[in-house]
Amino acid sequence: MTFIDFFAGIGGGRLGLELNGFQCIGYSEIDKAAVKTYEKLHSAENEINFGDITQIDPILLPNFDLLIAGFPCQTFSIIGKREGLSNKKEGQLIYYIADILKIKQPQYFILENVKGLVHHDNGNTFKEILQLLENVGYNVYFDVINSINFLPQSRERIYFVGIRDDIQIKYTPFELNNILFNNMNNTVYNLKTFLNPTEENLFDETSSSYKTFLRYLDNKYNKGKFSINELLKQDYLIIDTRQSDLRLYENKIPTLRRNRQGILYVYKNRFYTLSAIEALKLQGFGKIKNLEHKIIDLKKQDILKQCGNAMSVNVVENLAHNLMRIN
Repeated sequence: MTFIDFFAGIGGGRLGLELNGFQCIGYSEIDKAAVKTYEKLHSAENEINFGDITQIDPILLPNFDLLIAGFPCQTFSIIGKREGLSNKKEGQLIYYIADILKIKQPQYFILENVKGLVHHDNGNTFKEILQLLENVGYNVYFDVINSINFLPQSRERIYFVGIRDDIQIKYTPFELNNILFNNMNNTVYNLKTFLNPTEENLFDETSSSYKTFLRYLDNKYNKGKFSINELLKQDYLIIDTRQSDLRLYENKIPTLRRNRQGILYVYKNRFYTLSAIEALKLQGFGKIKNLEHKIIDLKKQDILKQCGNAMSVNVVENLAHNLMRIN
């Protein structure tokens, strides 16, 4: 089974498919820093990058069996402007995906977006996207999956699975939906196995960032609620320094986001920031052999941002496994 990885990011969807035996024959990504990371993680330096999806002529694409895409989500997200499909730059890129599906007619597709898409514009945007995908020849199934079922990260995303409507399936739509989105994993994850506190990611008490953190604890939202000594008592306590109020988590982290990396954790009475390797592992990229060596020349801040945009590898791995079960 072959696939093309659109809006590839750093290839979380790709890795999930490859773990099920799928073969990547090309990808599409325009962010130069993401392309650099993608090439390193997947040894893809010599692979075809089809580039800007708005400039792709679908007729010229090679044939493939599955399309995967984490199409841009900022216009549907609660942290964005909620412009949806009215945003020509990002919201309407789903139409380019639909054009490719209409012309190339792969057997399957897997699409991912933020949970906020479901209720955007009172559900009208969601209905429009479903109708669009059905009109180009697919039966579409969907569900919201939380990555916490597979990894110690709370990350809710809507996943669409499309099956070309001429493919004969022995299950009813209800049965098929249950098979595809059987997303419970029996593995109990221990967050500390994903974290590796080192001097490199120690939150330096003498830094200006640390002083900013102390002022943050004393702002009108947090004043009197937390003390440094109390926070430092529990190893692997997760501290999420949100825009206003601070939130605490045990044995899980909140959603990794592109433009907010204010996550700290405690180890032996010290605060640590997430390292690049930790963020990658929390998105499932720990399944890549020699991961630390592959990213040695990449910038930490780039990877933290890219992990905020990435698909969770383990979720796609599970979806692909379930998709193969229907045949």
